Amino acid sequence: MPLLGFGVYQNYTTHESVLEAFKAGYRHIDSAQAYRNEAHVGSAFRESGLPREEVFITTKCISKTHGYESTLRAVDISLERFAFEYIDLYLIHDPYKGEEMRLQTYRALLDAQKAGKIRTVGVSNFGVRHLEEIREAGLPMPSVNQIELHPFCQQKPTVAYCKTHGIVVQAYSPLIRGKLDHPAFTQLAAKHGKDPAQIVLRWSLQKGFVPLPKSATPARIHSNTKLYSWSLDERDMEQLDALDKGKDGAVTWNPVDAE
Repeated sequence: MPLLGFGVYQNYTTHESVLEAFKAGYRHIDSAQAYRNEAHVGSAFRESGLPREEVFITTKCISKTHGYESTLRAVDISLERFAFEYIDLYLIHDPYKGEEMRLQTYRALLDAQKAGKIRTVGVSNFGVRHLEEIREAGLPMPSVNQIELHPFCQQKPTVAYCKTHGIVVQAYSPLIRGKLDHPAFTQLAAKHGKDPAQIVLRWSLQKGFVPLPKSATPARIHSNTKLYSWSLDERDMEQLDALDKGKDGAVTWNPVDAE
């Protein structure tokens, strides 16, 4: 799985944006059934001419499709929309619907994996209690947990649990929905000759996360990839780490405490 992904939530020019992302070097695209753009991602991939094995595609099933049989159908629907033979990573999009439905949905994804329809099973927006349900059920732990993550919302208990159990943490909304005017970001941007978006994305990478920035602006799509020829020093990281507001720092739904 590439360490930087391109998100397509609320992207109304998905086909064009994904093509631009491929040109910028992205090989990891993060979609979802709820985004209603799986078909656009698939068409952009085919137009790109890239080999299928070089591109990592993620999608997700939202709570209205949760349940064993309905999740198996959801996987088939995603495959049809993408026009793919397999999906690299399939996530449970949220923990709503309760423990029984979460476990039914998870078991369905494991069976879809055994059938070769998906390569990797994961979850999204799962807190520690939801991950513990999977472990206590004796099921394989998810490979990925995708959660809201940025300097203002660092989800430390969930991140620590994932690290302990070998779960890759993907970071959605790593750009804080554009709220990048905090002095810490602008000062570090000036220090490193970068822009604030690059500062928070580099922070995410150095924390060991897989950030999923999204943009429909070609220049921004490209600049968000310029993260590897420089780094933040220890003091920089400490400055950004100190911005954590816990749950109050979230800028999205962040349903990690759902019953």
